[in-house]
Amino acid sequence: MTTYSNQQYYQREPTVGDLLSDLSAQASQLVHQEIKLAQAEMTQKASKAGQEIALIAVGGVLANAALLALVYAIILVLGTWMSLWIAALIVAIVVGIVAGILVWAGIDALKKINPAPTRTIATLQEDKEWLATQMK
Repeated sequence: MTTYSNQQYYQREPTVGDLLSDLSAQASQLVHQEIKLAQAEMTQKASKAGQEIALIAVGGVLANAALLALVYAIILVLGTWMSLWIAALIVAIVVGIVAGILVWAGIDALKKINPAPTRTIATLQEDKEWLATQMK
């Protein structure tokens, strides 16, 4: 028959040093995970901004091609009632106003993108509070 000592039946209580070492390791791991989360969130937001910029650029190129043909046609039509230079000036002013409105709308859409990693900031705050309670 095998006999066991009391030490084999009961695991030893962790020392303060063991607990602090474990807490330090967990905090380090948590910080690394938070950094990865921040990187992922920033990549996602940069991708979203890139998509918005691409939409603006493609829309601008297509609008430019269509606008050139349309402007030429409008100038020719208006040129039947007035001098071509006056018709061209009127069309240029109208096109300039429309272009300004489109650029403003694109810039406004970009301003609505918050580049800060808000989810990561929130979890870091939670981690800070958790760590404070663990240190007490």
